[in-house]
Amino acid sequence: MPLHVPPAPAPALRSVLTALSSPTAVRDARTPSLLRTQGPASAELPLPVHVLDRVTADGETSTTLAGWRFLIRTGDRAAAAADTVLTADGWVFSRFFEGPYIASTELALRQAEAMTQPYQPRLLSVPGLYMLALWLHGDTEADGAAGGPAPTDLLVPLAPAPPGIAAHRPHRVTELLPVLTHRVTPTRLLGSPA
Repeated sequence: MPLHVPPAPAPALRSVLTALSSPTAVRDARTPSLLRTQGPASAELPLPVHVLDRVTADGETSTTLAGWRFLIRTGDRAAAAADTVLTADGWVFSRFFEGPYIASTELALRQAEAMTQPYQPRLLSVPGLYMLALWLHGDTEADGAAGGPAPTDLLVPLAPAPPGIAAHRPHRVTELLPVLTHRVTPTRLLGSPA
């Protein structure tokens, strides 16, 4: 079943495309994959990045939209990613980066596309555990920038995952949140950098 990727704000996409077309921005990013790229690069699969602010013992969550992440595709693979953030002047390009989360995100998205139920893909960051998960939201028509994980949503921890949490194994929110609640104290979640 195809994923229903939420539309990114147009200024966020424009800022990434402008940075991609700027040799200075690409060179200053110092991402070897982008520096070696020959041919066109495109910004694809915009995913809203939410930060888990709070998990209570009874499973109540609070998230904040931190930005939008675009996979930067060169040829047949994602070579890097680009983040955008919301400022007082609107959505702006933040950075290019690469690393294990790029390939892990691609793998998790391919796995999600093979599922029978349609989902809206998002990313969920858990700073207190240095964890990033593909969040598969069941309401495909929802605003990708709003809301929190529903009990029936799926979370797919990306590699590298924290010890004891299996990467690329889908977990229902009601399954994984108790584990996160046990591992991360509320003060660590609230005091963690975004």
